[in-house]
Amino acid sequence: MKDLFSDVPTKAYQPLAARMRPTSLDDYIGQSHLVGPGKPLRRMVETGHCHSFILWGPPGVGKTTFAQLLSHALDAQFIEMSAVMSGVKEIRAAVDQAKQSRMMSGAQTVLFVDEVHRFNKSQQDAFLPFIEDGTFLFIGATTENPAFELNSALLSRARVYRLKTPSVEDIQLVLVRALQSYEKGMAGSSEGNGLQIDEYFLSVLAQAADGDIRRGLNFLEILSDLVEPGTKVTQEQLEDVLGGSVRRFDRKGDVFYDQISAFHKSVRGSSPDGALYWMARMLDGGCDPLYIARRLLAIASEDIGNADPRALQIGLNAWDVFERVGPGEGNRAIAQAAVYMASAPKSNAVYQAFNQAMSDVAAQPSYEVPVHLRNAPTSLAKSMGHGDEYRYAHNEEHAYAAGENYMPEELANMRYYQPTDRGLEKKINDKLAWLSELDDQSPQQRYADVLKKDIEL
Repeated sequence: MKDLFSDVPTKAYQPLAARMRPTSLDDYIGQSHLVGPGKPLRRMVETGHCHSFILWGPPGVGKTTFAQLLSHALDAQFIEMSAVMSGVKEIRAAVDQAKQSRMMSGAQTVLFVDEVHRFNKSQQDAFLPFIEDGTFLFIGATTENPAFELNSALLSRARVYRLKTPSVEDIQLVLVRALQSYEKGMAGSSEGNGLQIDEYFLSVLAQAADGDIRRGLNFLEILSDLVEPGTKVTQEQLEDVLGGSVRRFDRKGDVFYDQISAFHKSVRGSSPDGALYWMARMLDGGCDPLYIARRLLAIASEDIGNADPRALQIGLNAWDVFERVGPGEGNRAIAQAAVYMASAPKSNAVYQAFNQAMSDVAAQPSYEVPVHLRNAPTSLAKSMGHGDEYRYAHNEEHAYAAGENYMPEELANMRYYQPTDRGLEKKINDKLAWLSELDDQSPQQRYADVLKKDIEL
C-alpha cells in the first residue's frame, strides 16, 4: 500500500466492474437478442450503418458499455454526459465539440446521454436539430419506459432497443471470467493466489446480484477484501458481504413498472394473495408505500367503481393512516386496503363510460347545449329563451323529470354508463332500468315517438 506521503506513483485504482467492462461484442453478456449474430445492434457495429437510438433497461445491464463499444467500432469521438449532472450549458458544449471534431478531422461523434429521462422537455428538444443534421449520433440510456418519459419528438428520431435483465447464469459467467482473468480480474498471479470460491457460493453471489451485473462484480470485489489470498471463501464471509444487501428495485425503472403492473392486475383479478406478495416485494425493494396507496385509489375508481364505492374511501383512509402514524402501522393499513379491494366486486363500467365520452367529445363536433339546459344569468339570455321549459326534477313525481333530455339533441339516445350486475351496481342498474321505464311512459317520450313516425312517413 502506498504511503500517504510517498512520492512514488501508483497505478490509479479502478473498480472490478470497470476493469471487466467488455471490449468486444463477444464479451458482452446477457443481450443476445440484440448483439447475437445477425441481430440489430451487432449489424450496426459490424456495418457501421448507424442511427440514433435509446437503450432502455434496468441498471447494470451494459447500456454505457454498448455505447462505448459502438463508438470504438466507428472510430468516433465519444462524449458522455449524465442528465442528472448536466443541463443546456453542457448540451451546447457537446454540440460545439462535435461540430469542431467534424470540421477539423471529419470524425464522427457519439453522444451518450445517461439517465436521459431526467432531462425536461426543453432539454430533450435541444438535441433534435443536431440529431437531424448528423452533428452527432445520439444514444440515450434510460431505466424508465420511454413512452412515458421521453418526448414524442425525440422518440420519432431515435429507435428504442430494450435490454433484458441478465439471468443468474449470465451473471455467474461474468463472475467466472473475473475470477479467471489475470490482467483485469482477480486471478492473481500464476501461483494461484487469487480469490478461491466454490461454484455453489458463486451461484449464491450471482443470485444476490438480482439481475445487476455491476452489483455482482461489486460483491465479488468486496469479498476479495475479506479473504486472505489463496484461501477459500467461507460461508460466514459470504454472509458478511450479502447480509446488508437489498434487492434491486429501481423506483422509476422498468422493474418498477413490471411489479406495480403485477400488483394492479392481482387486485383487479381478485387475488388478495397476489396483491400482498407484490406489495411486499415492492416494499422490500424500497418502493414508497404512498405510491402503492395512490395506485389503490386508481384501482378503486377504474376496476371497482360503483360496484363498491366504499373502496375509494377505504383507500383514502389507508393513506391518511400512513401519514398519521408512519410506515409500521401505515403499511398494514395500505395492505388492508389492498386486500379489501382485491376481495371487492369489480366493475369498470364508469371507467369505460368516461373513456367513451372523452373519445366522442374529441372526435365529434362541438354540439350546442340544448336551450332548456342553458344558463340565463341576464335579461338578454332570458329573452333568447335560455332555460325555458326546463323541468326542475324536485318538483316532479319521484323527483325525476321523466322523458327529459340532458344530452345534445344529436346524441339524445346515447348511453355511456352500462352498470354491471355485480355488487352495488346491480341496484344502480335496477334503478336506471326503472327510470328508463318512466321515460318510456312519459308524455314527452310518446310525443317524440309520434314525431319520429311522422318524419319517417
